[in-house]
Amino acid sequence: MSRREDEKPEDGADAAEPATPDFDKIAQNMGRLLEEYGKVTAAYLKPIERGEAKSGQADEVSDMVKTIGRVAERWVTDPRKIMEAQTSITADFLSLWSATLKRASGEEAKPVVEPDKRDARFADPDWSSHPMFDFVKQAYLIGSRWAESMVDKAEDLDPHTREKARFYVKQIASALSPSNFVATNPELLRETLQQNGENLVRGMKMLAEDIEAGGGELKIRQSDGRAFEVGVNIATTPGKVIYRDEIMELIQYAPATEQVLKRPLLIVPPWINKFYILDLNPEKSFIRWCVAQGLTVFCISWVNPDERHAAKDFESYMREGIFAALDAIEQATGEKRVSAIGYCVGGTLLGVTLAYMAAMKDKRIDSATFFTTQVDFSKAGELSVFVDEDQIRSVEEQMAKSGYLDGARMAGAFNMLRPNDLIWSYAINNYLKGKAPTAFDLLYWNSDSTRMPAANHSFYLRNCYLENKLAKGEMRIAGKTLDLKAVTIPVFNLATREDHIAPAQSVFIGSQCFGGPVDYVVAGSGHIAGVVNPPSKVKYQYWTGGAPEGNYGDWIARASEHAGSWWPHWFKWVEEQAPKRVAAREPGAGKLPALEDAPGTYVRTKV
Repeated sequence: MSRREDEKPEDGADAAEPATPDFDKIAQNMGRLLEEYGKVTAAYLKPIERGEAKSGQADEVSDMVKTIGRVAERWVTDPRKIMEAQTSITADFLSLWSATLKRASGEEAKPVVEPDKRDARFADPDWSSHPMFDFVKQAYLIGSRWAESMVDKAEDLDPHTREKARFYVKQIASALSPSNFVATNPELLRETLQQNGENLVRGMKMLAEDIEAGGGELKIRQSDGRAFEVGVNIATTPGKVIYRDEIMELIQYAPATEQVLKRPLLIVPPWINKFYILDLNPEKSFIRWCVAQGLTVFCISWVNPDERHAAKDFESYMREGIFAALDAIEQATGEKRVSAIGYCVGGTLLGVTLAYMAAMKDKRIDSATFFTTQVDFSKAGELSVFVDEDQIRSVEEQMAKSGYLDGARMAGAFNMLRPNDLIWSYAINNYLKGKAPTAFDLLYWNSDSTRMPAANHSFYLRNCYLENKLAKGEMRIAGKTLDLKAVTIPVFNLATREDHIAPAQSVFIGSQCFGGPVDYVVAGSGHIAGVVNPPSKVKYQYWTGGAPEGNYGDWIARASEHAGSWWPHWFKWVEEQAPKRVAAREPGAGKLPALEDAPGTYVRTKV
């Protein structure tokens, strides 16, 4: 689970007027640049010299080379196909050369190839108006699209290898974009000359700092981390921690109404990120909004695990997480039954728990809501490129050394799903323009990554992504074989239309696994912005169409579109399940005393 992109802050810098370069200053700054480069090298080498270098990158590069090599094998075995491929790209380059010569002689010439309208890399006017930069741009687009077509047209390639090859080609093409280099990017060239190279010196300084912060690996800053402090100006909804164990803290939020719904609400967030994505600030906070509607809200805040948690598996997270929370809620409120929400992998855990509870005749969860959650992984989306036997074994070997998966690994995987937006745009802004990123709460959260316990993560990768055991009815937890059809409580299943992590089609298929009534809803935007979409903003729409029957394409075609946030629609659904209201409950006033103020201790632990 990672951030959604549509809320990316604007650069905010206006183009400066052309200025005559000061060559003395440029020379001085090149000297300073070399000094800063020495610091970059030192930051990279320091962990290696201390024997603290992080492992895993060599395996990833090896897998990339192996995968692209398999594509190449399919082409070299057929000389005729190689000739066709060479002819195709040669024809495009000849057309480009001809068009460039026409422009050079003052004639009009249509572009041979144009970037996608949403591709912000080539937004500067000089990419089209200046013949040299236009040639460089089009040459890059021809080459990168040709490489993509080579993967698509390779014969006798198994689907997983083809998807991996597409993914790796996208990473290589994104890295080699001319927009990433000063000499081939007109905007960067202008800025460098206008600033006499000061931008590169500042950028190199930030690069050294970010490699230092990443322990020898580059950790690209996406937001000004100094601008936020958890519990001060982010994650500020009032509440108390009322329970704590080795895996989680349970937060009960203070009421904002005199009367509340009798049935409490338990939120199970993902443990691959921190829970406060649902409590970024008062305007965006789903938790604060729920409290304002008259819900008694409890939220799990997962521990940021270390080597002590290596053996904590899915069953541990079920028992010490969800079950412990249910027990605590009963002590705090006297209520034996709750409504529950699961977000992303927290939703997968909730689905597993519901199936286990059905097998045990445990009825403490009366209705369930899933946010961008997969329980069927047959159409798992782009993250599935990271999952096969070889890659899982490599990850398990890494985790065996420390007891956990480093949070930077998962954060990097999410960023690689959209490299131009989440990697290279920040690399250009930070290290080539020399501009510190702006303060942005969503990106601060995105960089506040967490680790994964070895046993838990291995179970998740193998049982869900690799073998899809939950949907097949083959997953076993605590000696029970789980059957989602036995889950007959009402389910509200939210997908988001542009989700790269839990695709709407995958969520739709998973909705059909449950045995009770399912209200399937699709929100506009992606994995984060589609969920964090408060009614006050009216930024995205949502679609309703009842039960997830048939196939996703037909369902979305006949669904009704609604402007604005889906939150009120969901609350109406929750309220209809149990409309009775009682006097508001204060955290710590029940049998469980308050341990500390929200957001607690676990959420503050950094990687």
